[in-house]
Amino acid sequence: MYQAPIDDIAFTLRHIVGLDRAMAEGRAGDLSDDLLDAILAEAARFAEGEIAPLAAGGDREGARFADGRVTMPAGWKALYHAWRDGGWNGLSAPVDHGGQGLPLSLAVAASEMWNGASMAFGIGPTLTMGAIEALEAHGSDELKDRYLSKLVSGEWMGTMNLTEPQAGSDLSTLRTRAERSGDGTYRIFGQKIYITYGEHDLTENIVHLVLARLPDAPEGVKGISLFLVPKFLPGEDGALGARNDAFCHAIEHKLGIHASPTCTMIFGDGRGDSGEPGAVGWLVGEENRGLACMFTMMNSARLFVGTQGLGVAEAAYGKALAYARERRQGRSTLLAKDRAEPASRDMSPIIEHPDVARTLLTMKALVGAARAIAYSCAHALDQAAQATSEDDARVWRERANLLTPLAKSFPTDVGVDVASMGIQIHGGMGYVEETGAARLLRDARIAPIYEGTNGIQAIDLVTRKLPQSGGEAVRAYLSELSDIAAEAGGRNEPGFAALAQRLNESLADLTEATDQLLVWLGEGRTGDALAYATPYQRLFSLVAGNCYLAKGALAETEGTARLSLARFMADTLLSETGGLKRQVLTGVEGLNAAREAL
Repeated sequence: MYQAPIDDIAFTLRHIVGLDRAMAEGRAGDLSDDLLDAILAEAARFAEGEIAPLAAGGDREGARFADGRVTMPAGWKALYHAWRDGGWNGLSAPVDHGGQGLPLSLAVAASEMWNGASMAFGIGPTLTMGAIEALEAHGSDELKDRYLSKLVSGEWMGTMNLTEPQAGSDLSTLRTRAERSGDGTYRIFGQKIYITYGEHDLTENIVHLVLARLPDAPEGVKGISLFLVPKFLPGEDGALGARNDAFCHAIEHKLGIHASPTCTMIFGDGRGDSGEPGAVGWLVGEENRGLACMFTMMNSARLFVGTQGLGVAEAAYGKALAYARERRQGRSTLLAKDRAEPASRDMSPIIEHPDVARTLLTMKALVGAARAIAYSCAHALDQAAQATSEDDARVWRERANLLTPLAKSFPTDVGVDVASMGIQIHGGMGYVEETGAARLLRDARIAPIYEGTNGIQAIDLVTRKLPQSGGEAVRAYLSELSDIAAEAGGRNEPGFAALAQRLNESLADLTEATDQLLVWLGEGRTGDALAYATPYQRLFSLVAGNCYLAKGALAETEGTARLSLARFMADTLLSETGGLKRQVLTGVEGLNAAREAL
């Protein structure tokens, strides 16, 4: 059963990300030490006691589709209502519309626990939170007044409708069309696929945000508009009225997240209550500027998808650790401290076998690094919102921009890798469904794919985020990471000097690769820069994640567990950085030469 890592979550927020300092300086809303502890404790209680017990049953039963309706697994509707009534949906939402206005980093921490308990459950509210952000930033006052309070409370849920059969990552080819109605509304016609929670019975209304193209729109992505299309049309008083012409046609049969309905949506085929074809929609933002509006939602979704990978990784690590402590097999080869022979001649818990211990430490280090990157991205968004000057806001926005592709890609890759290691720790028992280890890997596998594949995140990192402010944004960030290594090098306590040396070596690898990419981009050699963008993204994430673990070790006041973990990661995982750098610097020639082999 899932056990939330409250101590690690709180420590990362306070001492690695910097929430303690933000609270002290009044840059964390109404959050206080006591409130932070209370929220994390209650989130852990709900995740462990309410969500986790329904995860396996939800996976077995799955969401069911019949006659245009989706029925969620047994107990899930009551579960969602309990979660909603607890106020969790509005944790970081705007106060003006019923939210609590608390830091996004706290909402991300809570989301880790929801997804650790059940990714199929945790993914649903993610889209609603993104819809809230998009409407708050781009919606008209009328749309905000009519929809935001219901979305913030969780009474209604939101979705994001981008993908079409012929338009996946390339939205320039989407065909869903919108027609002006002459009364300020629009009629939407088309098909969308892979729509998470596009239909369900958890809430009485679902608010779809739909990308579509007007008849006179420019070609390509510059001709895309964003529309709000509710399942039921609310009246002036907010009461639900006619059924809109927006229906689920089918749900996908998937590798994992079985309880999360992944829908094919049809807009405008004449099945609505009016009998007239066309789903009624309202423009969000400006005509032909929909992609900018949608990216507000997508950036939030990417961070929360990263948190899904993080939650699954933590769950897989916790499950594997508990199993390794209980499962006995073979004699331990670890030596007792005072004898040159194994501590016991009896069968030993497998955690005492060196290879198992190494695997578990690898899992723990990856989870800790991924958590720090995701939380740091959320913290940067918080600080941008709390900034008192435009210059300060710009710096924090650029930091959040830089970290977003890392916060999406690294934790989701870690989710898959750690869940796979968890199965290995379980041995044959991991490959069967009884232990639940297999479900975690099945669930985790989608996260590196949706909301922009991790390869697309690497393209975004290299072509859009590195050049911010002429490269100064990334250089400032690398300088901060170097400061962490320097502080570690200045500590006289055993272990810090070796840690600092390894961090500095890997920072040099990252800096050299970054400088070369910026040169290529400046020379217009985009193809060279992108050839090994994905290895660069991993290089960046490993170095940043290990520096964050070192920062945690520097803040440690009792024991040396965090220092030991940071050193373990530096001695093992950071050994990759030299090879990753070489791929970035010299790999393009080999790649081009080898293409004939494809």
